[in-house]
Amino acid sequence: MNTIDENAEQLAEGTLLSHLVELRSRLLKICGSWLLVFVCLVPFANKLFEIVSAPMVAELNAPPIATGPASPLLTPFILTAYLSLFIAMPIVLYQIWAFIAPGLYRKEKRFAIPLFVTSVVLFYAGLAFAYAIVFPLIFSFFTATTPAGVDYQPDIRQFLDFALTIILAFGIAFEVPIAVVLVTWTGLTTPEKLAKGRPYVFLGAFVVGMFLTPPDMISQTLLAIPVYLLFEAGIIMSRIFAKPKAEEEEEKVGAEEA
Repeated sequence: MNTIDENAEQLAEGTLLSHLVELRSRLLKICGSWLLVFVCLVPFANKLFEIVSAPMVAELNAPPIATGPASPLLTPFILTAYLSLFIAMPIVLYQIWAFIAPGLYRKEKRFAIPLFVTSVVLFYAGLAFAYAIVFPLIFSFFTATTPAGVDYQPDIRQFLDFALTIILAFGIAFEVPIAVVLVTWTGLTTPEKLAKGRPYVFLGAFVVGMFLTPPDMISQTLLAIPVYLLFEAGIIMSRIFAKPKAEEEEEKVGAEEA
């Protein structure tokens, strides 16, 4: 009996150790991919800042200012680090998926791959939406509401903090369909129950927009409306992905009863 317990304990320790070794390997690959992209982009840090700040400069008709002694150096450097992470995001998500994939069944892996691809596409769609649509509208609104006699020229570091907040908020918010599919796929809820909660989701989208975006009505609305529409898309996707899983469970129940 003791021998069996010792063997089971050694097996559990070996499994845990192998998982930790694999986790370390995945984290090193994530950090290595981010560092590689960062090294390639650093020489173009100033140009990247010009591109990111272009919507603001176009609305202001004037360049931003730098009030900190090291802001002209550090701000493009920090922006490049974040952009490198965004560019390396497919590798990051793939390493996460590859770590959890061994614990999935073959049929689950078949559906996980489309979800992985969709999550990457939605993340970049959120970034593009924030840059191409949200930025011009927000800075146009700020410029139009600036009191007379006030010279509106944001500091580059404050602009960076503001821009990263908007970009990350929209990048994460566009993952709503994936979250909806996962909660239905795991059996926590059903598409029908989610559909009944539409009014609460609509209200919650504006509440989330209030916390994730700066305190202005335009950015909150521009985040809340896509989140709700993506929630509706998530319900449609969950009905497609959850149906095969439900059929599989029914087959198992039928086999057990037989």
